[in-house]
Amino acid sequence: MRISATIFLTDETITPVRIARELEQRGFAGLYLPEHTHIPVERVTPYPAGGDLPREYGRILDPFVALGQAAAVTERLGLGTGITVVAQHDPIALAKQIATLDHLSGGRFTLGVGFGWNVEEAADHGVTWRTRRDLVRDRMGLMSALWSEEPTAYEGEFGSVRASHAYPKPAQKPRGRLTGPRTLVGGAAGPKLFQHVCAYADGWMPIGGRGLTQSLPVLREAWTAAGRDPNALQIVPYAIHPTPGKLAHYAELGVEEVVIQLPPAGETEVLQALDAYADHV
Repeated sequence: MRISATIFLTDETITPVRIARELEQRGFAGLYLPEHTHIPVERVTPYPAGGDLPREYGRILDPFVALGQAAAVTERLGLGTGITVVAQHDPIALAKQIATLDHLSGGRFTLGVGFGWNVEEAADHGVTWRTRRDLVRDRMGLMSALWSEEPTAYEGEFGSVRASHAYPKPAQKPRGRLTGPRTLVGGAAGPKLFQHVCAYADGWMPIGGRGLTQSLPVLREAWTAAGRDPNALQIVPYAIHPTPGKLAHYAELGVEEVVIQLPPAGETEVLQALDAYADHV
């Protein structure tokens, strides 16, 4: 099983360069970074985990810039977002960022797709909350058109693009109906989320990794019904705190990669956490 890591990198934590080098040297499979452009002070939306919103949420580094640094100082380490709030991006610009990062890293990028939880943050980006999932699906279709080998036009409900020359292309090759980098949809189990997984992704990134025994059969049924290859579905439990028993359970379910949560801290504390996880790697 591949062991990757995620961390809230901020202006106060260990740097992208140092964490990337340490992860690769210690045999970790990848580095995944979250995204929030800003956290409005006047926020009504509750923090999904309950209680006060942790300080690091308002200080997160831009994941694509940070992963670009990580790519430059590593050779094998996977690079991913966990997650990109696709609805809050211009899809043409985002397609260029993603393709460039995948190209420069030699095909090491994984796009984690999410729908967001902060209503006020999304509203500042002009996102209508009730249609954000449809917006994400539309933007994924538009980006896929730009990543296609031949100039391909796209006309969607929320946006369009003319047939265009758009280079570089992602280094990762098309996989059946999918064009672009490896893509995982993050979020809680449910019919709506599973529709998105089956439509445009390589798999699911369940946050926390709980309840998979019940939810995986439902997803696999939907995946097969959508005409997808049953052997191609990828499940990547995200932001977990590993134990031998938990990892063994995931292995029994066919999971081949997990993403552990590191503390949003300085170099000393983060390296100590990596030392504590060494046996799992």
